[in-house]
Amino acid sequence: MRADLEDESTGLVVYDASSHADYVHGSAEVVGLMCLRVFLRDEPVTDATRARLERGATQLGAAFQNINFLRDLADDTARLGRSYLGVDGALSDADRDRWVVTVREQLADAHATIPLLPRDARVAVRSALALFSALTDRVAGTPASDLYRTRVRVPDPVKLRLAAGAALTTLREGR
Repeated sequence: MRADLEDESTGLVVYDASSHADYVHGSAEVVGLMCLRVFLRDEPVTDATRARLERGATQLGAAFQNINFLRDLADDTARLGRSYLGVDGALSDADRDRWVVTVREQLADAHATIPLLPRDARVAVRSALALFSALTDRVAGTPASDLYRTRVRVPDPVKLRLAAGAALTTLREGR
């Protein structure tokens, strides 16, 4: 894994687009693919369905990693000295907004594949997706300058409500 630039003024190691993509693939997209492999262990699927599911799995992993980069901005910057989001200097609200759009697109791609998953995997995936969607909404509403001081989180009662909603949606689907 490489980071192409150390910002002399801040001392941050700044990841360019290629380094960011390599990091996200190695740390998150492959986890989605491994989970998918487990989910499909006894499931016959066509090559076309598998390809769609793999895209959804990698997109979900990437979304998780990218929103974590935003919510962990303070720790990544101060403790690790890294800027995973490719920003020299401070992340602006416009930078945050661009990343939020990317994450929402990734989550939408993943969401579209949930009905293709085996039923026993859908509740967990739907719950995780709902949680990270809620986290994305909270990050989107937090000024970028505040992300350097606080770690945004979803309160436990909201997490419980999201998980219950995911379970009910899956129950209603049948199959």
